[in-house]
Amino acid sequence: MTDALLQSYLPLFAWTGLGLIFSGSLPASLPRLLGRSLYWVGVPLEILALARQTNFAAEVGLAPLLIIATLLSGFTIAWLVLQAMQSRLQFQSVAAGLTAENCSAVQPFCPAERGSFLIASVLGNTSFVGLAIAPAFVGADYWGWLVSYCVTQNVIGTYGTGVFLASYYGRQADHPQVKELIKDVLTVPSLWAFLLGYSTQSIPLPAIMESGLHGSIAFVIPAALLLMGTRLRQLQGWKSLKIAIVPMLLKTIALPGLLGLVTHFLALPQPAQLALVLMAGMPSAFAGLILAEEYEIDRSLIASSIVLTTGSCLLLIPLWLWLFG
Repeated sequence: MTDALLQSYLPLFAWTGLGLIFSGSLPASLPRLLGRSLYWVGVPLEILALARQTNFAAEVGLAPLLIIATLLSGFTIAWLVLQAMQSRLQFQSVAAGLTAENCSAVQPFCPAERGSFLIASVLGNTSFVGLAIAPAFVGADYWGWLVSYCVTQNVIGTYGTGVFLASYYGRQADHPQVKELIKDVLTVPSLWAFLLGYSTQSIPLPAIMESGLHGSIAFVIPAALLLMGTRLRQLQGWKSLKIAIVPMLLKTIALPGLLGLVTHFLALPQPAQLALVLMAGMPSAFAGLILAEEYEIDRSLIASSIVLTTGSCLLLIPLWLWLFG
């Protein structure tokens, strides 16, 4: 198990480290350009490849329903926690003698931070990290559960609900109208990439196109890790990491634990339980940084959450293996 974890995380640390080291000498506009390139080209290619190769067999038909329920529960819990944190901080401000006007002027969470908090607390890195780690611990007969989790979260979670939240809280403007939010979701390139991949599963492509499509993933993952490395330089020490502790607890402990209890209650096969729990416990999504670049929500909070959840994921995987493996 230790060897599998080391081999899986070595590229993560290597590419992120390169981004961290060389970001100071790169043009300031490069991270945004890289993030938008991943949003419009890189991630859609990855989802297209996954959708074409995934066998959505009957035995994994329950997976999307469980994943959607987990996402909805996660966003609800994260929103309630966020409201409680804001109320507590405002109460402390009043107790310190600030007036209501001053309290509103120093809101503990601005809209951009609220959007990043929700995204970092729920959406996981099921593509870049999940599919690189989980197959080492789950039998090949149950890989369909892993891919179903990855595809469902990317389409419904990251590039569905995630885009909705990023659009609602971001771009340094008033909240957009409902029709604008719907337009943002319906024009997400990853959504159309999934529909195209799924609808063309039975259509063979020329060998060179098929290999090129799958080979593109080898460029998407390093690019996402480099983007994270460039954003890590913007962290402001403990101030940036402190607020990310709560998303870390929700993402790597609360959500996989809740899903584990549900799958155990439903008496799913043990490998299926492990597959879903491992994917639910993956670190906060690198795609959150891509959404942050595209919709201008808080980048530092998402980057901090990725750092903390990656560390906690390493510590907790042995626990999930012991409980469900």
